[in-house]
Amino acid sequence: MTTTTERPAARSSAAHAARPAKVRSREQRSPVATALSHLALIAASLIALFPVVYIAYISLGPDDMDYLHPGQILGKATLSNYDKVLNQTDFFSWFGNSVIVAGGTTVVGVMLAASTGYAVSRMRFAGHKQLMWTLLVTQMFPIAVLIVPMYYILSNLQLLDSYFGLILVYSGTTVPYCAWLLKGYFDTIPVEIDEAGRVDGLSPFGTFWRLILPLARPGLAVAAFYSFLTAWAEVAFASTFMLSSDKYTLAVGLQSFISEHDHQWQLMATTSVLIALPAALVFYLVQRHLVTGLTAGAAKS
Repeated sequence: MTTTTERPAARSSAAHAARPAKVRSREQRSPVATALSHLALIAASLIALFPVVYIAYISLGPDDMDYLHPGQILGKATLSNYDKVLNQTDFFSWFGNSVIVAGGTTVVGVMLAASTGYAVSRMRFAGHKQLMWTLLVTQMFPIAVLIVPMYYILSNLQLLDSYFGLILVYSGTTVPYCAWLLKGYFDTIPVEIDEAGRVDGLSPFGTFWRLILPLARPGLAVAAFYSFLTAWAEVAFASTFMLSSDKYTLAVGLQSFISEHDHQWQLMATTSVLIALPAALVFYLVQRHLVTGLTAGAAKS
């Protein structure tokens, strides 16, 4: 009888051959794909940041024609434009007017949109579907078409050149979108919470105010952010309906740096940077709610 002895090297190679090849899962990407995705994200970030950085850079040029020769700004960069805008213009008056209008639009618009979205989400009254589609249709009209009838309405109501009139106009612009957004978010909140509130003796408004709104904080943050930005940087309505110079908002006051024979681009760039800072602050305050609020209603209509 003969005994065959396998060599260790032969056994090792056989085990190696029997071992299945490692298969990359769907979640894993090759190093090349990872590098390409990072390069694409970096390129997109640079494209998005370039206009902002360029405006901030132009604002450092002391002369009104420096934007034609941006390479020369670096050698004579100064903050004198910011001193001029803050101390020699009506910037703080424009800023206060913008805060009043944007803040009022945010409060009024969000409350109207939240109550509308909640009513359509929870109540089945006649025409509730038609109401939402009607709100959507109002978003189809361009601003140029709306200015004349709105001017006529505000004139008849004696609301021209008033903060409240402009707040109503902006609220009419923001409520349709925010109502759709919040309706989708309220659909994701279980109806059992409303039933528990009624069992505890809360009225329908009490249930909405004390139970539903705290749970809808991400959706409300998105609606508030959209409403604020709509009123903060809008030009057409504000320049048409605000007739007194002491009622100008920031976006309208920005136009004062442009005349028929003079264009102070460096002051416009400086004011643009100052206008963007509050918007960036608002975004920072609500950014943790934005993704949740925007996607919460996507899975359920």
